[in-house]
Amino acid sequence: MMKLKNKATAVILLSFLLTMALTGCLSNGAKSPEAAQNSAEKNSPDEQAKGEGASNSTAPASENSEGQGAEAIKEGSMEKEGNVVLKELAFVYNEHTIAISDTANEDQMEQMLGKPDNLKSHTYSAGDGTNMDTLIGFTEKVYTYPGLEIKTISIPEGKQDSIFHIEITDPKYATVRNIKAGDSLDTLKNAYPEGKLLGDGAPNEEDDFRYEPSNYVDVMSFHIKDAKVESIQIYSLLD
Repeated sequence: MMKLKNKATAVILLSFLLTMALTGCLSNGAKSPEAAQNSAEKNSPDEQAKGEGASNSTAPASENSEGQGAEAIKEGSMEKEGNVVLKELAFVYNEHTIAISDTANEDQMEQMLGKPDNLKSHTYSAGDGTNMDTLIGFTEKVYTYPGLEIKTISIPEGKQDSIFHIEITDPKYATVRNIKAGDSLDTLKNAYPEGKLLGDGAPNEEDDFRYEPSNYVDVMSFHIKDAKVESIQIYSLLD
């Protein structure tokens, strides 16, 4: 009887010790699922902030600058500087795109279009009889080809000549939207839906169809006769 009692006491004591050991492990070791979730929510903002900071510090410059407005550059054959949005005011010949405001000296013109039939140069002065006081000191050059005339201007400070006037009557010179002399008025309207006839636009009468950007300085004008494009002028108004 005494042995049985001692054995029962030993079992109870062992159970008590095991219970105490398990309680200690739970309090010092793993947390309950609820406690673990609360802990994660508490720490996640700091960890996220650290992660975002690392991402920003290692992001490429192109990604950091994304969204900033990029300058639109004219799609001409020659290298250009500045913000020029008038890439539509141009014509194409032998895979060269020649546009208003493109820089063009005599060598460049000959490389793109060949040797001109005629080349005239004039430097404006107070006594030249042109009454162009705002252009005194400027030099204008006129390149004449069969069915094509191009005018350039250079300012007194010696900067390179730039194109300010183009007139086309030969169908071998087409605009960047592939409109050329001899095309029908309907074909022109389909290619330039933004443009408009300045007069009544009667099919059998002469009129001008104008395409121009919002700055009212640079213009493309198509002269219409017998419902066809007779000539094309692309020009920039000089100050």
